[in-house]
Amino acid sequence: MPDSLPFDPAITLDDKYTRARGRIFVTATQALVRLPMMQRQRDLAAGRNTAGFVTGYRGSPLGGVDQAMWRARAFLDAHQIRFQPGVNEDLAATAVWGTQQLNLFPGARHDGVFAMWYGKGPGVDRSGDVFRHGNLAGTAPQGGVLLLAGDDHAAKSSTVPHQSEHVFMGTMIPMLNPAGIQDYLDLGLHGWALSRFSGCWVGFKCVGETTESSASVDVDPERVRIVLPALETLPPGGLSIRWPDHWTDQEFRLQRFKWPAVLAYARANRLDRVTIDAPGARFGIVSTGKSYLDTLQALDLLGIDAALAARIGLRLFKVALPWPLEPEGARSFAEGLDEVLVVEEKRTIIEQQLKDQLFNWPADRRPRIFGKHDEAGGWLLSAADELSPIDVALAILRQLERRGLPPEI
Repeated sequence: MPDSLPFDPAITLDDKYTRARGRIFVTATQALVRLPMMQRQRDLAAGRNTAGFVTGYRGSPLGGVDQAMWRARAFLDAHQIRFQPGVNEDLAATAVWGTQQLNLFPGARHDGVFAMWYGKGPGVDRSGDVFRHGNLAGTAPQGGVLLLAGDDHAAKSSTVPHQSEHVFMGTMIPMLNPAGIQDYLDLGLHGWALSRFSGCWVGFKCVGETTESSASVDVDPERVRIVLPALETLPPGGLSIRWPDHWTDQEFRLQRFKWPAVLAYARANRLDRVTIDAPGARFGIVSTGKSYLDTLQALDLLGIDAALAARIGLRLFKVALPWPLEPEGARSFAEGLDEVLVVEEKRTIIEQQLKDQLFNWPADRRPRIFGKHDEAGGWLLSAADELSPIDVALAILRQLERRGLPPEI
């Protein structure tokens, strides 16, 4: 398809990859194949002549991505998206780094290249050096980098359990945690927009239970409304990649300017939001990703509907960007609460950040925060294996019992 032509919804190709509007039934892997095509459609509609690049190394739970990409090769080519699997994960990541350097040299045929890398937990580990260098260097203004981390929390198809958040934390890469397949599309588009806006590479958590599921999703490319907030200060040359660029300048720009831009984007686009808010709420639950859906199912198992949530005084906070946790939204959620339960799998990410952000609140305003451990120091939500809705329901029940829960539960 020539670059000058907009995407034409009347083209008669496979519906999974060419329908521009409406709902379709897809697997999570098909959604990940469709995602870069949606980005291309958005860019064309905005008058941008961009291209896409997808690379990585197979491994469960993302073991089927390469096969799905090969099957969709004709559709990817029509949308100016190149799929090239890597010899290994870190060489694939190095190729992604190269895509962001396109406009540093003359002769580019596109305004920018948005890139998507995929790999399972060990691939995230071994690619940390490239991630660190690429994130410090930055992204192109019309490029952007999305890093799909396939985490196997229970080691169902791996030699050890994996949790990628701490690798991204160590390399100062913000990380999104989608709750379901619709989030794969919505947060995927936000991920590239965030990457372009902040100059950061962006992590994207993909757990097995979500990646191996199917759902009916809205595939309208314009479904996601992106807000680019005004930044008070910018460094000379902005936040994007440039050359030459000394590492001391890169670190200063990342810490002083790019990181605040990440938080500003999350705040302006309400990536984290309250989804249940009872009048006069006193008990709060925070969750993210798959654990958020587990929490919803746990509430259903406990028979907590809207009416009972109002009686209990329940407030539920869905976090899409667990690292870094946007402080204004988190503090607004915590206002007026006596107690907060943080539901997240494996080692803590949100719980410690929330404790740090509320540490200096006056004692009479600061809620008590529980997650992995209860008030006596015993395990409340295990850091080993993976959580189930039953695990979450029992944790909620224990905390409500302490508060004198209604007899209906």
